[in-house]
Amino acid sequence: MSKKILIADDETRLLKLLSDYLTREGYMVVTAEDGEAALEIFYKDKSIEMAILDVMMPGVDGYTVCREIRETSDMPIIILTAKSEENDVLNGFDCGADEFVSKPFSPKIFVARVNALYKRIYSDVKENEKIEMGGIMLDKQAHQVMVDDKEIVLSVKEFELLAYFMENADIALSRDKILNGVWEYDYFGDARTIDTHVKKLRAKLGEKGNCIKTIWGMGYKFEV
Repeated sequence: MSKKILIADDETRLLKLLSDYLTREGYMVVTAEDGEAALEIFYKDKSIEMAILDVMMPGVDGYTVCREIRETSDMPIIILTAKSEENDVLNGFDCGADEFVSKPFSPKIFVARVNALYKRIYSDVKENEKIEMGGIMLDKQAHQVMVDDKEIVLSVKEFELLAYFMENADIALSRDKILNGVWEYDYFGDARTIDTHVKKLRAKLGEKGNCIKTIWGMGYKFEV
């Protein structure tokens, strides 16, 4: 693993600050000051394993960069923004982001969140961490999902959400429980972000998306 992170932000001071903190943590950092440069780096450097994107950049904004990266990569993506409105958060998740961080923030806490996200995705897991049911096979070690022997590409959060559903099959799960189980911290907005992710996950699973049942007024249940 290269432990290489792409950071895109038009605030030069913040870009240097985050780069310095992450470099001290052992990451290789490449930076871009606008969205166009970020995409150019992404397409040229195949060793990048995580992207941190500011929303308000000149030219191509962070949401657009996130969506384009998601077309070909399931790498973890963190969105940075000075906005904290609920719809901005939902828009960030809708474009495929895995984490959403509002400015200002503590660099030390931010680095801790990067470490936690990186560890969840790239740390070694037990070889037997495979789940198969109803024609869906989820392999945690390979970070791979097969539906009727055909691979589908999921974002990090979509993958973790599917794993959580399958690990808790036939159990009615409230939205709050799903948020705490998948995001691992109390979400500051409402739980509509779950509905956004479930909608996208169902679409990618095709007919198998029917395994994710809606429990009106409560949440969801995975049932084959």
